[in-house]
Amino acid sequence: MITGLEPWAQDAIRVGAGLIAGALIGLERGFNLRGQRDGTRVAGIRTFSLLGFASAIAGLIGHAQPIAAGAIVAGALAILAIAYAPKLKAKSDATSPIAAVTTVSLAFLAGYGAVGMALAGAAVVILLLALKDELHNFVDRLDERDIKAFARFAVIALAILPFLPDHPFGPFDAWNAAKLWWVMILVTGFSFAGYIANRFFGARHGTVVTAIIGGAYSSTAVTQSLAQRLGSDEAGGAEPAGIALASAVMYLRVLLLVALLATRVFIDFAVVITPVVIVGLAAGWWLYRKAPMVEGPAPPGNPIALVPALAFLLFLAGAAVAARWAQSQFGQEGIAVLILLMGSLDVDAAIITVGGLPQAAISPPLAALALGGTILANMSVKLGITLAYARGKGIGAALALGASMAALTTSLVFGWLWLPE
Repeated sequence: MITGLEPWAQDAIRVGAGLIAGALIGLERGFNLRGQRDGTRVAGIRTFSLLGFASAIAGLIGHAQPIAAGAIVAGALAILAIAYAPKLKAKSDATSPIAAVTTVSLAFLAGYGAVGMALAGAAVVILLLALKDELHNFVDRLDERDIKAFARFAVIALAILPFLPDHPFGPFDAWNAAKLWWVMILVTGFSFAGYIANRFFGARHGTVVTAIIGGAYSSTAVTQSLAQRLGSDEAGGAEPAGIALASAVMYLRVLLLVALLATRVFIDFAVVITPVVIVGLAAGWWLYRKAPMVEGPAPPGNPIALVPALAFLLFLAGAAVAARWAQSQFGQEGIAVLILLMGSLDVDAAIITVGGLPQAAISPPLAALALGGTILANMSVKLGITLAYARGKGIGAALALGASMAALTTSLVFGWLWLPE
C-alpha cells in the first residue's frame, strides 16, 4: 500500500485492486470462451469484474463487520454454485468455476489490505489460464517415471526442510541443518532439472540450458550433478560442456556480486577475472561444439541421485568443521584460512566477507587477489569433484576447468608482481 494517503484513498485502492483482479481474470475467461454461443456462458469479463468488486468490498468491511463480509462471500459462492451446477453435471470443464472462486478469494484479499499479493495472484492465475495448451502438452509428454521423480523431489524440497532447525550445532557450531539441507535441495534440484530439460530439449541442449541457469546459483552443485551423470551410463554427451559453462557463468556472477557488494574492489578484480571469463567461455563453447549431435531426448537415467548428493553434503559438513577448527587454532590467520575455505565451497560468502571489511583493513588490489584465490580454491574443489565422480569420462571437463585455473593462476601471479609495496 502507498503510505501517506487519506483513509478513503486507501480504501479505494483496495476495492479497485479487487475490481482489477476480477476484470483481468474475466478478460481471459471471456476471450477463451468467446466461441460459445450467446446465453451459454455463465460468466465473462462483466461477471468476473463484479465478483471482484463485491469480494473486495467484503474484504474491506471484514475487519469491522466479519459477519456481513462472510455473508457477501457466501452469497457470491452460492450464486456461482447454482450457475455452474448444470455444466459440472454435464462433465464440462471445471476451470471457469474454480477461476471464479479464486477471483473471490483474491479480491477479498485485496479488500482486506494485501493489495500486492492479490494482484500478483491474479497475474499468476491469468498465466496459468493462458498457458492451457502448453501445460496440457507438457503433461501429455510425462510418463510414470517423471511423476515419481516429481514426488521424490517434492519430499526433499518441501516436506523435510520446514522441520529442520535453523541454528548452529555440532563441533565448533559449524553445522546448520537447514542450510546443509539446502545443499541437498540444490544438488538434487539441478539433477532433476537436468533430467527434465534433457527429456524435453534433448540431451545436448537440455544439459547446456541446465548448466547455464544452474551456474547462476551454484556452479559447484551443477558440477557435481553433471559429473555424476557423466560417470554413469546415463550421459547424453554434453556434460563436459555443461561443467565448463557452469563455471564460466559463475565467473560472471561473481563479477556482478563484487560490483554490488564490494564496489571498491571491482576494477582490480575485473582485471584479474576478465581473462578467466574469456578462457572459460571459450572452453565451454569448444566442448559444446564437440558434443554428440543427439536427436530426441536423452535416455531416462536416474532423475534424482540421492547417494552422490548425500556424499557431497557430508563433504561440505566436514569442510565446515575444518574451517572452524582453523579459526579456533590460529586466530587471525585462521580467519584467512576460513575465508579461503569458504571461497572453495561458497564464493559468495567470501565476497560478502570482503565487502564487510573496513577500507583500512585491506587494499583493493590485495582484496581482489584474495577473492581470486578463493575462486581458484573453489575451482580446485570442482576439478576434484569432476575427477572423482566422472572418472576417466571427465577428462574433457577437467581440461576445461584446468585451462580456467591456469588463466586465473597467471592473473594472480601478475597481479601479485604488480602489487604496490
